[in-house]
Amino acid sequence: MTEIRTKGQLAKQASYKMNTLTTAQKNAALQAIAQQLRDDCAQIVESNKIDLQNGATAGLPSSTLDRILLNEQRIHAMADAILLLIDLPDPVGELLEDFTKDNGLHVQKVRVPLGVVAMIYEARPNVTVDAATLCLKTGNAVVLRGSSSAKHSNIALVKAIHDALAKTDCPVDAVQLIEDTSREAAAELFHLKEYIDVLIPRGGAALINLVVREASVPVLETGAGNCHVFIDHSAPVDMTTSIVLNAKTQRPSVCNAAESLLIEKSWLQTNGSALLETLHDAGVHIIGDEHVRTVFSNAQAATDEDWATEYLDYTISVKTVEDVFEAITHINTYGTHHSEAIITMNDDNAQHFLRNVDAAAVYHNASTRFTDGFEYGYGAEIGISTQKLHARGPMGLPALTSTKYIGIGTGQIR
Repeated sequence: MTEIRTKGQLAKQASYKMNTLTTAQKNAALQAIAQQLRDDCAQIVESNKIDLQNGATAGLPSSTLDRILLNEQRIHAMADAILLLIDLPDPVGELLEDFTKDNGLHVQKVRVPLGVVAMIYEARPNVTVDAATLCLKTGNAVVLRGSSSAKHSNIALVKAIHDALAKTDCPVDAVQLIEDTSREAAAELFHLKEYIDVLIPRGGAALINLVVREASVPVLETGAGNCHVFIDHSAPVDMTTSIVLNAKTQRPSVCNAAESLLIEKSWLQTNGSALLETLHDAGVHIIGDEHVRTVFSNAQAATDEDWATEYLDYTISVKTVEDVFEAITHINTYGTHHSEAIITMNDDNAQHFLRNVDAAAVYHNASTRFTDGFEYGYGAEIGISTQKLHARGPMGLPALTSTKYIGIGTGQIR
């Protein structure tokens, strides 16, 4: 039996035990994991150094190496995040509906675990801990498949998790790591419907599109973030500059960073040069249409491909539009349904934008960087869903549950 099937089977068996655990038992397991991460910090850092060295030798960009990096500060931050997760309400068992039919049949709808959640993700070893602890809190087992670039880090983290779980009522087999990072192993995971209840990809557009296209296991799609900020004619200059700088430069390598500016032509002519110069001074490379290049000569000429590109770096595309209607059409054409923002003092434009932009999160006079589980008060998140089934937007604990109907009768027949 292959590693994929063996570990999928173990996770499935463990999921039935997970379903019996109380909130107190699950929280005790999370507490043990947080402590084990602190205890094993030095060993985890040493394993991470192997990945960083291998990545540097392979020529990985500095932004990717930063995503792989685990140091003492980041590991302790991961442990602190687990403690915050403990304090969050357990959604399992929540009563969603409760009614009695005319025939006396009492019906309840309650939250239940999904079962076995598989995660396939790139670079970031923190996802290993986030996914494992979120799944455990919601009574799920989890199968983790990280990328080769963080293999040694992931192995060290899962060892710490297993050592912690061995001291608790939570089954060690509830957390499985697929160490085979080959494409063949990933393809096998995509079709492991016998053991996997849902598959969640987390990474770049290429990975997400591959999983959505190839998997027969149900996919909970997290999205790439080609996010826009639209500046209309009434946008205040200072507010606009602050929002745009934050959305683009506060952390450009994440999916809720802005990748494209849409600027109404009259605002561009009056204020565009100063805004683009400020971005340029902050290290952002400007790619723009011909109108943009007339007010900012350092801009590189944009192509149609640029409007659809998630740069994840200090680069932004800038397009001139006539009005909010053209902006919405552009976003719905090139966006990835993630996070979109409008800066305006015109209430009609704001409401039209918020209603008609097809995205998981929309903002009026605020940065796209708020699309985040912690910022929304959900604690850690499993990802940000850009689809419309089951869950959308930042996915916290309730997104990792399904529902069950319970019928309580006194002999009713149909």
